[in-house]
Amino acid sequence: MQAKSRQTEENTGEIDLTPMLDVVFIMLIFFIVTASFIKEAGIDVNKPEAVTASKVENQNILVAISANNDIWIDKRQVEPRAVRAVIERMHTENPKGAVVIQADGKSTAEMFAIVTDASREAGVADVSLAATEK
Repeated sequence: MQAKSRQTEENTGEIDLTPMLDVVFIMLIFFIVTASFIKEAGIDVNKPEAVTASKVENQNILVAISANNDIWIDKRQVEPRAVRAVIERMHTENPKGAVVIQADGKSTAEMFAIVTDASREAGVADVSLAATEK
């Protein structure tokens, strides 16, 4: 009788899934920590073309100016008088970040100047205009 009960115990062996779950959770944590999150301005802009366009590595504060001269920061429309405060807040979150202005080709130079001045008054020295390469 003991031989029969020993056989049934050996045949009903279970696989321990704990080490596999540990590996999955470690991989999940690794991917979350190493993921880079892309911030978008909030609207699609038809950027002007430029021969001297170059990539900016730390483009963390994106400001979009639409063809109607509406200013968008972090997927929200912002009034021209509030641009400085929003950029100051975002710059304190990431002091090494640059401001990249994505101005539509049909927007006015006046609105670009307003955003550039507000960025510089907010303490950001690195302000650039986004363009596509020819």
